[in-house]
Amino acid sequence: MTMSPINQQSFSQPGLNWIGFTIAPSCLLQIGTVSILMLVMAQKATGEALISLGEASEELFRGDRLPMLNFPDDHELNQD
Repeated sequence: MTMSPINQQSFSQPGLNWIGFTIAPSCLLQIGTVSILMLVMAQKATGEALISLGEASEELFRGDRLPMLNFPDDHELNQD
């Protein structure tokens, strides 16, 4: 059984092959490395954003920044 020239050529070249379209392993490694680095950077930025959001919400609900409310005293209610 003999192989056609197309089949012989596809088996002789290393890499991922889709009907005449070959991707070299070094390109796959580069794409994978860049995507992992992007995920690490996004995770770091998300963590910092969540920390700053938490700090901002603490400042918002801190007691010295809330307005003073005038409640009637108990002895004023009992006199009426």
